[in-house]
Amino acid sequence: MDLQECRRRLDVIDGQLVALFEERMKICGDVADYKMKVGKPVYDGERERQKLEAVGSMVHGEYNQTAIQELFSQIMTISRRFQYQKMAASGIGEDSGYTQVQTLPTEGKKIVFQGVEGAYGHAAALQYFGREADLYHVSTFEEAMQEVSEGRADYGVLPIENSSAGAVIDNYDLQIQYQNYIVAETFVPVRHALLGRPEAKLSDIRTIFSHPQALMQCSRFLKQQEGIRQVSLENTAVAAKKVVEDSDRTCAAIASEIAGQIYGLKVLQPGIQDNENNTTRFIIISSHPIYCRAADKISITFELPHRSGTLYNILGHFIFNGVNMRMIESRPIAGHSWEYRFFVDLEGNLADAAVRNALNGVAAEAKNMRVLGNY
Repeated sequence: MDLQECRRRLDVIDGQLVALFEERMKICGDVADYKMKVGKPVYDGERERQKLEAVGSMVHGEYNQTAIQELFSQIMTISRRFQYQKMAASGIGEDSGYTQVQTLPTEGKKIVFQGVEGAYGHAAALQYFGREADLYHVSTFEEAMQEVSEGRADYGVLPIENSSAGAVIDNYDLQIQYQNYIVAETFVPVRHALLGRPEAKLSDIRTIFSHPQALMQCSRFLKQQEGIRQVSLENTAVAAKKVVEDSDRTCAAIASEIAGQIYGLKVLQPGIQDNENNTTRFIIISSHPIYCRAADKISITFELPHRSGTLYNILGHFIFNGVNMRMIESRPIAGHSWEYRFFVDLEGNLADAAVRNALNGVAAEAKNMRVLGNY
């Protein structure tokens, strides 16, 4: 049989497949109607497992068995998404639990940040809330989460991602521990300087204090300084404060020039960061599930077993509904071997029908899906 004849016969078969596909989707619509009527969930994992085993047994050869199961897995996934859409159009689906507001209320609010005055968290709080805001600080990220969760602060400011060092993993984990919500974000350019005592010179320095990420972000400069010890502290401003308190001219800190001004330190070397475009993203958290009308980013989290195809199927809900994904991070789940928690940032607003449909699909098929914020 020549190539053209093969293609002609394939076209005939493909036409039959298309017709059968449309017939199948019509029946899937009837299935959705029935499930809505009796309150039955769309996703039935056991039924799909049995179906894949059955179609696998109908073909010959190991390759065809794997291929037919993959094909039917996709067909059933498409069917589920169609059913979710029908349910969403009928007003059936998960309630996000969020309330839309015109703008974020900030007047008369208390804001907590981690660190001390002069830290980048302080700069982020000033940048978002203004210099007249009622700000106070705590020592750890978890304390900031607690302050918001227990109502002592209206908003908290926490770093979540750096353009060169990556995610602030501790704060991803804390979002699971505490029922707080991301309501805004702000971006602070990272401009590190080497700060020393007023009487110090660069040649005097033998010890440098800073946050681990700041040390990492200045690695090129640090490699050029022979015989200098690096000491990690909880944040850059604490490092600056320690240089003042230790009264030792051989000690210096990597921190912002603002921290140097606050603590009376001298800039021994400005702009020592490796990346001139280095930026840290800070999230603004609240204990109230609210989102602004103009919000265009959604953060969610969900859990999946470490099994072939699970993440692929979940991400398909975003593709199918035209929802763009900006970021994905994974974290192992403590006490559950080979299971992972995913953090995903999406474009969109909770008022968008396509977004709601995608999230309903994820919620039905993943474990412990939660909307962390729309901002």
